[in-house]
Amino acid sequence: MKLDLQKFYKACNPSITLSVGDAEERKYYIDFSPVRGGKIIEELGRTITRLAPNEPTCQLFTGHIGCGKSTELLRLKAELERQGSHVVYFDSSKDLVMADVDVTDILLAIARKVTESLEQAKVNLKPRGFRALLQGVSELMQTEIELSAEGSVPGLGEIKASTEGELSLGFGLGKISAKAKNSPKFRSQLRQYLEPRTDGILDAINQELLEPAIQELKRQGKTGLVVIVDSLDRVDNTLKPTGRLQPEYLFVDRGEQLKQLNCHVVYTIPLVLIFSNEWGRLRNRFGVDPKLLPMVRVQSRDGSECEQGMELLRQMVLARAFPDVLPAQRLQFITEVFDSPETLNRLCLVSGGHPRNLLGLMYGCLQQQDPPFSRECLEEIIRRQRDALVRAVDDDEWELLRQVGHNQMVRGEDEYQTLLRSLFVFEYQDEQGGWFSTNPILAEAKQLKSEV
Repeated sequence: MKLDLQKFYKACNPSITLSVGDAEERKYYIDFSPVRGGKIIEELGRTITRLAPNEPTCQLFTGHIGCGKSTELLRLKAELERQGSHVVYFDSSKDLVMADVDVTDILLAIARKVTESLEQAKVNLKPRGFRALLQGVSELMQTEIELSAEGSVPGLGEIKASTEGELSLGFGLGKISAKAKNSPKFRSQLRQYLEPRTDGILDAINQELLEPAIQELKRQGKTGLVVIVDSLDRVDNTLKPTGRLQPEYLFVDRGEQLKQLNCHVVYTIPLVLIFSNEWGRLRNRFGVDPKLLPMVRVQSRDGSECEQGMELLRQMVLARAFPDVLPAQRLQFITEVFDSPETLNRLCLVSGGHPRNLLGLMYGCLQQQDPPFSRECLEEIIRRQRDALVRAVDDDEWELLRQVGHNQMVRGEDEYQTLLRSLFVFEYQDEQGGWFSTNPILAEAKQLKSEV
């Protein structure tokens, strides 16, 4: 079978998230749950559809950068829709400034995305409280115009029209979101206006938007409404004016408000909270343990190769090349993509079971040569990545990495920031629980090689 190079190149792009609900993209999807410590997405879905189908639920989901959270959440969306739910999934980083997020920003983003999705589903609501809120915001924007050059806020007339006429509520909220994202000054003014009204905003979302929407959706034959807020795990670990770090402020100090939405909600949260002293308060706020998505196991705790994990990673690579070939038959085409099966094994093992790392290595090979990739080409890409990682490690961090190599543990926020956020160390899960291991690319650095 001939490899379609252009299609393969696109499928290996590490910046593209698989939309598992799409029939073509689903061909690339590999279920790694057997080597990730459990069926995490199934647990989220079961809570929604089996344990509390007619009650609001709020669940938290986290994981390491590039480990496949968005792909798994889109799989959850597809599965819930198959079972009859109306699901609103959105990438919050497209609406919010990750360095500067407040609770009212998140609530307005949810209101906007839910409204737009309901409008597309022909669910027409008339939330008077929200229209009054939009009118107040449009007046706030008018004040900004008067203080600055004429026409500095494009689209204001459209926002006013949406508060007065029949234009969609989602359209008006979208205009406000765009202006807030692009203007720190307006974002600050908007928060000053909205913050004292947070409880009223929550009431309006629940009573005028979510509750009537669920009633109408059920009349249409749906089982309920689910909102999946992705990418909040990317909020920066910066200090808020209150002196609190942004993740703790949002999900601990203000978590009670985030969980008050009267529908099923799944939030992604920053991984740093798992290592924070605020872990207990976070759990008490939401009443649930966050679900953690670890890396794919390529090795066991004792350092021996995890054959099941390696097999699934090989399938991930070969599915990108031959999506229409059955899994059992793909292995026959290894030499269409690599010069030998050993080169494919080397790729999978050195990726550390980190899906984006694996795709990044293949993408680098594609930029150098057409398949079949030579072992020399792969080793050159590995060396470049190792050099980039080594440049970022100081003497104290080398010592921390040696400790991880010996005890397979990471403790506290400082070690999280140093080791996990920088992708120096990966986390794995098995039937005994979790453990940590140095990124295999970095483990081959001369500073560590004598230690392993």
